[in-house]
Parts: sequence; C-alpha cells; structure tokens
Amino acid sequence: MICRSAVGRACRSRDHASPFRQNEPVRVSHALVFPASLCVCGSHGCYLAAGAGSGRKDFEEDPRAQGARGHRRSVSRGSYQLQAQMNRAVYDERPPGSLVPTSVAEASRAMAGDTTLSENYAFAGMHHIFDQHVDSAVPRLQFANDDKHLLACCSLDGTLSIMTLSPPPPTVKVTLKGHAGPVTDFAWSLSNDIIVSTSKDGTLRIWNTEDGRCIREVADPEGSELLCCTFQPMNNNLTVVGNSKHHLQVVNISTGKKVKGGSSKLTGRVLSLSFDAPGRILWAGDDRGSIFSFLFDMATGKLTKAKRLVVNEGSPISSISARSWISREARDPSLLVNTCVNKLLLYRVVDNEGTLQLKRSFPIQHGSQPLHSIFCPLMSFRQGACVVTGSEDACVYFFDVERNTKAIVNKLQGHSGPVLDVSFNCDESLLASSDATGMVIIWRREQK
Repeated sequence: MICRSAVGRACRSRDHASPFRQNEPVRVSHALVFPASLCVCGSHGCYLAAGAGSGRKDFEEDPRAQGARGHRRSVSRGSYQLQAQMNRAVYDERPPGSLVPTSVAEASRAMAGDTTLSENYAFAGMHHIFDQHVDSAVPRLQFANDDKHLLACCSLDGTLSIMTLSPPPPTVKVTLKGHAGPVTDFAWSLSNDIIVSTSKDGTLRIWNTEDGRCIREVADPEGSELLCCTFQPMNNNLTVVGNSKHHLQVVNISTGKKVKGGSSKLTGRVLSLSFDAPGRILWAGDDRGSIFSFLFDMATGKLTKAKRLVVNEGSPISSISARSWISREARDPSLLVNTCVNKLLLYRVVDNEGTLQLKRSFPIQHGSQPLHSIFCPLMSFRQGACVVTGSEDACVYFFDVERNTKAIVNKLQGHSGPVLDVSFNCDESLLASSDATGMVIIWRREQK
C-alpha cells in the first residue's frame, strides 16, 4: 500500500522504485515508522519520509478528488499562516515550560534524553579527523539521510569522499573522481544510493554511492560554473541547479534534460538553495544579497517566481536551510540564512508564497567565506531550540533560538581555518564540521 498526498508520494510500505524511472514514486529507505495517527493517510505501519513532516496533518483525503482511474488524491487544507496560528494556539494553552503533548514530541524527547540544551550539546571531544582533502577547502559535508555513520563531503580539489564511521576505525569508503574543476556542492538522494554534485567545470554529475561510479554527466547548456544543487524532496528524479550566470534550472536526472518551465533568473550568481519539506516552495540566494522564493509545480516541475527579499545589498547569501515543525520552542516554519554581514539570520515563513520576516539574528564572524548552518535534527522536541553554524574564527557555534540573552549554548574549537559547513547525524550523537584548510572533524557528544 502506498500513501499519496498532494505534494507527492512520501510514504510507502513496499515496492521501492528507482529514482531513475521518470514519474515513479521516490524510493524511500531508512525511514522512521510512526503511529498511524501521525500519517496523513491514516494507514497502520506506514513509512513517513524523514523531513517530510513532523506529525502535521496538512492534507485531508477527499472522496471527491478521485482520479479517472480511481487513484486517490489529496486536497490541501493547510497554509503557512494557518499552521503558525495553530502552533501558537497549542502553545498558548500549555503551562509555561511544558512541551506540546504529542506522541512525536514524547518519542523524540526520549531520544534526546530529556536534557537541557547545554547538557545535550556538550561534546566529549574529537571522535576522528579526516585529512584526505588537506590544503583544499571542503565547502560542503553532509551525513546521509537517517544514518548515523555514513558521511560525504566535497572539495575544491575536484573530488568527493564518502566516509563511514562504523565499524571502527572510521575510513574513506570511496572517492568520487571525474570533475575537472572544484566541486562546489552535492546532495544525497532520499534513499542514499545516489549523490548529485556540481562543479566549476560546468557539469552536474550523478554518482553511485556504493562503488563511486559516475552514472551520468550533464553539462550546463550555457557553459557556466555550477555553484549549488538540491533534490526535489518529493521527487528525486528532479534536481535544481544554480549557476554563475544567475540562472536556476530544474534538471531531470533520469534523462539529463532540462524541465520545460523549470528555469528562472536571479539578480546574481546563485549560491544557495533550499526546499520546504513538502517541496512546494524553493528559496534561492545569490551573491547580490537577495533571497527569492519560487512556487514549485509538483506535476510539471515548473518554477513560478513569487517573492524577493534583499537581505543586505551586495552581501552574498551563502546558505539557506528551511525547517517546519510544531513545538513549544519554534512555532513557525522557519528559514536559517548565512550572509556576509557577520550575523546568522533566522526568518519566519509567513505565507504560502515564502514571504520572510526576520525573527532574530546571532553574531558570528562572517565577512567573505561561504559559511553554512543547520537546524538540529531533534531540536523541536526539547526545552529550547538549537541551530549550529560555522564561523570564520575557526569555531563551531550552537545558538538557542529562543534565548534572548547569552544565546550561545556551546562553542567547539579545533579547526585551523574558517569552518565552512556543519552536519549532524540523525540522532545527534555525532557532529561533523569542515574548514577552508581541508580538514573534517567528527565530534562525539557526551553520553549522559
């Protein structure tokens, strides 16, 4: 049985399909099993793709929405405004200091150990250091989806590495070679069997993560440098790519062809991309200091430009990260932004077109380097809510987004250059960070 929603097929219990079959459901593995009450389809034992929701019921099955062949569709009844209002209403009814009483919150709080933020983000030290890319910056790294031990990074030396941390000792599993220029970005597919990467050599490459084989190479039709990429979360056939000639393009990786209507132009070089969890809104940041929101048509892959926000004229937007959840600590869909103004910015998403409203900022050293930040995977179910960012002072910073004063929860020191990217594994037992000197450090959280 397959659960379908208006944003795509995120839930299933069998019949995984290859991401290279066009119009097939996206393959889902390493998924979390939630009670039926938390799934939009109401099916027992259904799989909910990680990141596709946090127990929200945004979609309601409607008998009137039957297709010609009897396939059931779903009708959206939610919006960002309605979601935020509902979140606040739930919060306002609770006593101060209590968590939202959902089974998701209780389960995740149990995973987190029911500790304070300061206790939970105390680290015992370095678990391992990878130096295979020494002397060349490692701009991006990321743990595989819903995985504790599989990690990948890309380097300006033109290669990518896939590393495994278990069984010990940690090792480089495979090196992905083929790009003729610096690798600028990469993304894991939902099932972790595919990685897509972009490079200044003007190509998008698709890799098999088991043997390191390059499955397909897609050249930019303009011959420009490719600077960033991301998978469409509900359809891993589609990847969005940004280039140095200000263009955004949706590419079907099954065919290697551009999607008709899936292109747009920004005001500058496209540096950062992020979808919301359902895949309906795409945000893109450029080197002129602007963030654009686009509405994504799930059926056709068409992009429609919606909103533009000038964060700071001329200050590159190096990182965008979207998150949506229901919790006491963070009651709005949010966007985390790194830009070269010596601040980490947190925005609220206030409507269905991706309009942004600044919630607060955190001081970091960020003047020129392509820094990145993340939301903590389990943050929405604790007393407090945490984000993590790199900084040009060679430190990793943890900030509590709800603390008005002394927002720094922890600071990790050990890098010898600007920290460019950070990534948690799925249960937050390990944190990875990379820097401009090519060093990757794996940090181990203290066990309580």
